[in-house]
Amino acid sequence: MTTYERDARTLELPWSFTGREDELELVRRSSVAGRQGVVVTGPAGIGKTRLITEAVGGTDCVRVTGTPETSTLPFAAFAHLLSDRVSLPGAVRHLSGVRLLVVDDAHLLDEASAALVHQLAVHGRTRLVVAAADPAPLPGAVARLRTGELLTHLALEPLPYDETDRLLAGGGLEPLTVRRLHRVCRGDLRLLRDLLGALRESGPLTRVPDTGEWAWRGPLPLTATVRDRIAPLLDRRGPGERDTLERLAFAEPLPLHLDDGLDLAVLERLETDGLIHVDDRGAVRLAHPLHGPGLRASAGRLRARRLARTPDQCEPALKDEQEQLEERIELLDVREVPAPVGEWLASGGLPVPAGYAAVRARYSWLRGELREAAAWAREGLRAAPGDAACRTELARAAAESGEGAVVRGDGGLAHYGTVRLGEPEGAAGAVRRLDGVLARHAEALARGDGPALDRAAEALAERGLLLFAAEAHAQAVRAHRDPRAARMSRTRAVALARRCQGARPPALAGLVLGELTARQRQIVTLAASGLSNRQIAEQLTLSVRTVGNHLYSAYTRLGASDRAALPWLVEQPDRQSA
Repeated sequence: MTTYERDARTLELPWSFTGREDELELVRRSSVAGRQGVVVTGPAGIGKTRLITEAVGGTDCVRVTGTPETSTLPFAAFAHLLSDRVSLPGAVRHLSGVRLLVVDDAHLLDEASAALVHQLAVHGRTRLVVAAADPAPLPGAVARLRTGELLTHLALEPLPYDETDRLLAGGGLEPLTVRRLHRVCRGDLRLLRDLLGALRESGPLTRVPDTGEWAWRGPLPLTATVRDRIAPLLDRRGPGERDTLERLAFAEPLPLHLDDGLDLAVLERLETDGLIHVDDRGAVRLAHPLHGPGLRASAGRLRARRLARTPDQCEPALKDEQEQLEERIELLDVREVPAPVGEWLASGGLPVPAGYAAVRARYSWLRGELREAAAWAREGLRAAPGDAACRTELARAAAESGEGAVVRGDGGLAHYGTVRLGEPEGAAGAVRRLDGVLARHAEALARGDGPALDRAAEALAERGLLLFAAEAHAQAVRAHRDPRAARMSRTRAVALARRCQGARPPALAGLVLGELTARQRQIVTLAASGLSNRQIAEQLTLSVRTVGNHLYSAYTRLGASDRAALPWLVEQPDRQSA
């Protein structure tokens, strides 16, 4: 077993607003003059309050917040704005001069306050930005705001993995830890902050050899927030249901066989309540990724010792998991699938068999998850330092990140290499050796057909092959005759490349700078290297405003939304194949 260096006291974990660009713009547009406003709903902890705070920052607004302690007191949320014994019509008149009203935790409003918010929306003189938890019960007046008739309704989705990765960027966390945190929290940013604080303070974070990154290996910290999240799991559950949930927590996935001691009637009740999931192969697992670690952490020591499995006991399930991944690699369908057994071994700091680790690394590479591919390869090399397959996958991930020589693929992917490099002549020859979606990409490249390259990219992305899809869109940029279509392809290429964990595909190298003026190219290159507008202005003896104007013009021409996209658009060093 690998021993990690334990000293996380100096680890700084950032917490800045990231992602949500489209949602942020929607809230901002809905809160300007001429609009009635927006109601934002979503599960507790998903970031509703932070989103609306970011959206209305710097504007003149009035804020009210619902609380559980005052949910039965009339107009309690507006007590700081209204006089005692005010009537609803009087409250509406009193607040009619408020230009922007922000209402947080609207699901906790008392009925009178909820009715007041609804009447303000009906009258339309006050713009409203309302946040409410979902699926929490809502006061009737607030629930009517979600219909979209009075206010725009934004159902906030969980922060996706790539945005979570960006949120944690700079904290030095290794990719398997970031993935584990994202999976356990499932978009609950309040829980994520809570776990990060607990990991930092209690010491489970350890240094990973050879990388300097921090890893979380071991059990889930049983914080107050974790207890709150798992409490509903066991509330009002009979002994049979509790036992089944705990057994799954220590040994999921379990095969659904009558002789395994699983009570089918109990399983049916748990499935109906959405607490377990049964996949196509008949394997049973807990529905929420937090529940298993939470139940294991809350079990007593003796009970945990009786229920816990050993690495030897999970070998059949691990072998089945590996075979499923190999089958999907063969089919070039690498959409995200549950693979909990390997993750259980890695998260516990237990040895991961090299054969399994190499397959996980290859699967991650095909998905464009380069840092995770390297992390899985390193896990296998810790168990078997000389394993050739893991060394190959580690080198492949490094090469795609621009840190080493290109590693040629094997089988059909070897012939696909000329397509990825954007060589039309090589693509024409590769067509005869490829099939399926790879052949469609090769054919489109050989013909120089921009729309067909975009369609091939969409098919690749649908199968989870995000890096290949980014390259196809990038090749479409050069093939398109319509500048608008080229800009759209470029935007899609950049968006996909940003999800590929530091990938530097050759197809994106030097893609767009030739379309800019000399001054724009100079400023964009400096911005991509990480310099601020002020630093660029000082270096080029320009005003900060001039730098900003040049960048804005470059964004418009490139189809980029912000400077975070620029590293994927600037020229990159040539790399030699090996």
